[in-house]
Amino acid sequence: MALGRGKRRAAKVEAVEGDARWAVELRGVRRQYGRGGSAVHALRGIDLKLPRGSFTAVMGPSGSGKSTFLQCAAGLDRPTDGSVRLGGTEITGMSENKLTELRRARLGFVFQAFNLLPSLTVEQNVLLPMRLAGRRPERRRAEELLGQVGLGGKGKRRPGELSGGQQQRVAIARALVTRPDVVFADEPTGALDTRTAAEVLSLLRNAVDGMGATVVMVTHDPSAAAYADQVLFLADGSMADALTGASAGQIAARMTSLTAPAATYAAA
Repeated sequence: MALGRGKRRAAKVEAVEGDARWAVELRGVRRQYGRGGSAVHALRGIDLKLPRGSFTAVMGPSGSGKSTFLQCAAGLDRPTDGSVRLGGTEITGMSENKLTELRRARLGFVFQAFNLLPSLTVEQNVLLPMRLAGRRPERRRAEELLGQVGLGGKGKRRPGELSGGQQQRVAIARALVTRPDVVFADEPTGALDTRTAAEVLSLLRNAVDGMGATVVMVTHDPSAAAYADQVLFLADGSMADALTGASAGQIAARMTSLTAPAATYAAA
């Protein structure tokens, strides 16, 4: 299995004007927790759209709003103002039941914690999103994905028989099984060693290049972000910058410039 980074595609944050060509669209998205003087403004008017078949990393200092961004974009949290579209579908006003159906059928998730069910086999874990979405499980699809993530022949094993890196590979296969509009990844390599992290990131990269998947990944690691087509930087709930095709060094330098003022203030 090839684990190269693959060819990164150009992807830009553009003026918002929604249609189904875009995997993710946010228009004037604000998220406020609490009211009055104690209110926390987690997002302060985010406008962007991300094309299908792209890999976007989201970075920012602690408290910048990157986790809130992912939650609002994935329909896990509702914005205070603004709208969110996924694959051309407006989700902001959806009921909780409709949102749950949409997430099961059209979104994939990869988290730092693998979230595999220990009582199920690897194959059953991969097929679980299909079952939850009320679809007939496609065993051939599961076998194909397990082969693509380097776990061919391990479908009958339990998660406890696999290494951490192998379990995250299962999680990636599970995220892709429904052919989702978007895969949202939250610190997917945070619990892995450097070598295994590189393999997992290459799988996400190959999912974009080889399968046409769309990946949106929150990370604190410039080396991880360098696998993406573009990196979005959040600061104080606002979009601070975007880099396309950047190296880990360039990404780290931009992160340093975002955190330096806070560090200087704290030291004063």
